[in-house]
Amino acid sequence: MTHGRDCARQFIAAGDCRVLLQHDRLWGGKTPSASPPTGARPGAASRSSSSAQPVRVGVHYCGLNFADILACQGLYQEKHTLPFTPGMEFSGTVMETGGNVSAVKEGCRVVGVTGTTAMAEECVVDQKMLWRIPEGVSYEDAAVLPVTYGTATLVLDRRARLQPGETVLVTAGAGATGLAVIDLAVNIFKAKVIAAAGSDAKCELALKSGASHSVNYSWSNLRDEVKRLTDGRGADVAVEAVGGDIFKAALQSLAWEGRIVVIGFAGGKIPSIPANLLLLKNVSAMGMYWSRYQKENFPVFSSAISSALQYCQEGKIHPNIGAVFKLEEANEAFNHVLQRKSTGKVIISMK
Repeated sequence: MTHGRDCARQFIAAGDCRVLLQHDRLWGGKTPSASPPTGARPGAASRSSSSAQPVRVGVHYCGLNFADILACQGLYQEKHTLPFTPGMEFSGTVMETGGNVSAVKEGCRVVGVTGTTAMAEECVVDQKMLWRIPEGVSYEDAAVLPVTYGTATLVLDRRARLQPGETVLVTAGAGATGLAVIDLAVNIFKAKVIAAAGSDAKCELALKSGASHSVNYSWSNLRDEVKRLTDGRGADVAVEAVGGDIFKAALQSLAWEGRIVVIGFAGGKIPSIPANLLLLKNVSAMGMYWSRYQKENFPVFSSAISSALQYCQEGKIHPNIGAVFKLEEANEAFNHVLQRKSTGKVIISMK
């Protein structure tokens, strides 16, 4: 394997936390230490791989997720020691493989998942966390699939058990995951979708993406609108990503034996569940934490990504890329998401 390094460092401001982003070429050894700026928490960083089946990938695009921003702010469920390189998903080309690697070879186009390190020119991952990009699928579209479509697949299939003809209510309907839920629910599961979002422009995007109806919850009563749109019955499934009062309204919008799946709290407020609402209509409330499947049930985790790649190749789904930023524009990308300007998926180009 090749040792050596070509390091560039850049500080990313994310909320009140500054993170040392290192995009480097490393294979084994240790990343050179660097002193973080005032206000950053010092910590050791290493880009070496402990995997027995390491693969070095030249990254083309990295998907930016709200979880990356929370991690940089120290607010994510999984804590990282500073300095660290953010980035959970990427698309790229295999540059080098370890001796025990058989699934991919140099030159293969791949999409990959890693807890951190993806927002870099190169990264090293275990071959288990790579999937080949099918012919006809672009690097850009591939970078969108793991988190958003992986989440949407597990929500609708594994957790909600969505059936053809059922009605799905999705909040944050113009966000990356919301649009993936709409795409899959309509085109794969053959369900109807009511998309809820916070502006007319976002509602319009959700409708163009396949939703049957939209509700602007910044000025409409979500519960009343869902009842009106379903002739008083309510939604069979609610996919909830906002939290706070929107969660409660979504819960109240469910039909008899409806299911609500919590996937995040973009509004910043984690709600409590009024248990009486579960009782009155025999509804079920559950969560879906995407990355936990990687540890607890990897075959299910892997299958969701493989399915998304296949659907994309077959033209059954249509990933929505809202904005593309260059690596040196990472601060702008983070702020674009934090300020709720984003619709669809934000990706960062390394080329």
